[in-house]
Amino acid sequence: MARYTGPKCRLCRRAGEKLFLKGERCLTPKCAVEKRTGPPGDHGMARRRRVSEHGLRMREKNRAKAIYGVLERQFRKYFEVASRKPGQTGQYLLQILERRLDSTLFRLGFAESRAQARQVVRHGQITVNGKKLNIPSYQVEVGDVIGWTDHAKKSKYYKALTEDIHRKPMPKWLTMDAQAVTGKVESLPQPSDMDLKIEDRMIVEYYAR
Repeated sequence: MARYTGPKCRLCRRAGEKLFLKGERCLTPKCAVEKRTGPPGDHGMARRRRVSEHGLRMREKNRAKAIYGVLERQFRKYFEVASRKPGQTGQYLLQILERRLDSTLFRLGFAESRAQARQVVRHGQITVNGKKLNIPSYQVEVGDVIGWTDHAKKSKYYKALTEDIHRKPMPKWLTMDAQAVTGKVESLPQPSDMDLKIEDRMIVEYYAR
């Protein structure tokens, strides 16, 4: 499946804020947003024209896509699924994005970023309920137990993870067994569990135009 392969820092500069796409690096002076405050491109420092209401909605949609590493086609599919559910479409959309396996790994602290989590899944290092799964977009369900393959447990990455995993914060909808290095989905994610606030209403308005 196609995915964005360009510089991730460019996405943060375009959004005008840190989207934390590169994990710990985003917290250091090496962060591109810290070093270069303007948007990317030769015209970056030029004065920008006023953004229309439609432009603001599109910007918020693109911001959400960048955070979760999803391209337009898949993002629109998620929106269509969310729009068929009763209740608030925007909140259900964010719930779908949070329940992606790569995002769940990131929330558990099994990776420094969603991009790294996606790579870990793609390399076949993750199990869900004891079965190896290499689909980053897999939607986790309540009761799912996420662990590691026997091959992954022999890697340097896994050993470094076990030494540092105790300091990772945990959202309320997930629990982790630090001894076994496994995570469990206890409930569905709620809006209060999102660390980066996304204006889901603006995304709904963009697609409803």
